[in-house]
Amino acid sequence: MRPQLTILLLAMLSGVTSTQAQQANPQGIYTCVDAKGRKLTSDRPIAECTDREQKVLNPSGTVKAKVGPSLTAHERTEQEAREKAEQEERARINEEKRRDRALLIRYPNKGVHDKERTEALAQIGVVRQAAANRVEELMRQRAAANEEMEFYKKDPSKAPPSVRRQVDEVAQSLAVQGRFIADQDSELKRVNARFDEELARLKQLWAMQSPAAATKAR
Repeated sequence: MRPQLTILLLAMLSGVTSTQAQQANPQGIYTCVDAKGRKLTSDRPIAECTDREQKVLNPSGTVKAKVGPSLTAHERTEQEAREKAEQEERARINEEKRRDRALLIRYPNKGVHDKERTEALAQIGVVRQAAANRVEELMRQRAAANEEMEFYKKDPSKAPPSVRRQVDEVAQSLAVQGRFIADQDSELKRVNARFDEELARLKQLWAMQSPAAATKAR
């Protein structure tokens, strides 16, 4: 019985030792050339090459993987900044592609785009014309009030309060309408600029779709 027990214990110890050896020795062989130009080899990452790339070789000698150099805090910060910039650039490109697809769906050809531009400008024009009509009406009111104030030109303080109030109100209303019309003029320029920018991009997109689409875009 004793010889059998001894053999069993040895087998168990041998198994533990083998397992521990496998855990201590990673799969592959590390190799690198250090700062002094020496080619180093080890069964684990090489301390002398933490500042440079190390290759992990298969038993056959082929490259299994590459281990990058250990980064300093400053280098890690720079790497993270680069990665963030790359992510933002990818997001920008994806957003640009999304907008391009939306543009093509909305404006399959130049005719559709021109029609929408005309309608958008017409809506602003209606609002601006209403303001212009209001200005004409206010100008008539101001002329009437000024005509009445002619009787008191030597001493305007003697004019009736209602007349003086009307002159002030008309002046204020004219200023408001003037600013509103200026805003509408700015809006006309903004809308035209947007459609011009869209059209420039659409011409490129239509040209990429087909030669026929490019001909219609001209």
